[in-house]
Amino acid sequence: MTPRPAQPADAAAVDRPRRGRPRDEELTGRLLHGALDLVAEQGLGRLNADALVARTGSGRSGLYRRWSDMSSLVADALVQQPLVPAPADTGSLRGDLLALFEPWRHPLTAAEQTAAALLGPAGHDAALRSALDEAVVEPLAAVVAAVVEQEARRGRPVPADRQRLVGVVVQALWWERYVTGRPGSTEAEVAQIVDRAVLPLLVDG
Repeated sequence: MTPRPAQPADAAAVDRPRRGRPRDEELTGRLLHGALDLVAEQGLGRLNADALVARTGSGRSGLYRRWSDMSSLVADALVQQPLVPAPADTGSLRGDLLALFEPWRHPLTAAEQTAAALLGPAGHDAALRSALDEAVVEPLAAVVAAVVEQEARRGRPVPADRQRLVGVVVQALWWERYVTGRPGSTEAEVAQIVDRAVLPLLVDG
């Protein structure tokens, strides 16, 4: 009979999961939201470890275990925010565009104010530039593409050059809203933007 290998004194301990301290997701969330709020209120230049620790009640060690610098923290915080609505299929091209511009009916959120505050610094910070691309530029392009595809399924295809032009215009309007920090627009004002600045680029006459 083959002898069984020796077992540790506490064999059951081998099968028990380790009880090391798990990553504190609640703290991570506080740091991310705290960073967004501080940048929205005071600008990126005022964001530092002392201010964030005071705002969130965290410790420096918890902060620096997660991010090596403030730019990386803000970039992570921004890309987790839904800054562009998901594409809606309302049954009409105009309705789809109105759904895209729904955020214009509300004041800027803290995340949108943060995106606005990063426009200047992103010119010389690759992490921030990448975050703006991921949070705004790429989702906007995807929604415009989805709107055009939905219109094509309705039997009204949109030429590729018009789609590209609309993508440029929508992005410019998005940044303009961020930079001016305008209050929420009325339903009629949003309809004017769509009817005068966007819809004519996609349809004839």
